[in-house]
Amino acid sequence: MRVRDSGMPDESYWNSFFDAECMIKKLFGIAGCKGNVVEFGCGYGTFTFPAAKHSQGAISAYDIQPELIEQLQEKSEERSLTNIQAKVRDFIADDTGLDSQSQTHAMIYNLLHLENPVGLLSEAYRVLVVGGKLSVVHWKSDIATPRGPSLEIRPTPEQCKTWIKDAGFRSIQGVDLRECCPFHFGVIAYR
Repeated sequence: MRVRDSGMPDESYWNSFFDAECMIKKLFGIAGCKGNVVEFGCGYGTFTFPAAKHSQGAISAYDIQPELIEQLQEKSEERSLTNIQAKVRDFIADDTGLDSQSQTHAMIYNLLHLENPVGLLSEAYRVLVVGGKLSVVHWKSDIATPRGPSLEIRPTPEQCKTWIKDAGFRSIQGVDLRECCPFHFGVIAYR
């Protein structure tokens, strides 16, 4: 199932909206991630590659578009990144297929404008270890941006925090990402 209003622009244009390295450092923390990471909707690998550098475990990167997964696999090989496991999967309809409590960090970036955000967040909760971290990034809904879903379906940070709480997470807090991506907000929470 594709997320509504989710077409991807040209890769270089898409990547121009983010300092992905800066984002991952802020969301993963100075120490990085000590375990496995799941990325819901990896797209071009904009966040996958910095996450792989800041993680000691495997990165399970999922996307519904086979061509994006193929490109991600090729780029991973070119960069000799052996900890990225890119897979075509409809994680909204079929979940991730990962074992419960098998991941240390879950990344949900630019996806919570989908029809059932709590369902996706609940899957992230299921696969995270106790104490595992969720990071959420989304387009701001209170300013015009050069890209992103229509303003009417973009969630606010407060809506995201409510959905995150409804999925069972705790210690929910905003993360200031302005220096990394001026059109986005960030939220982190723990299982």
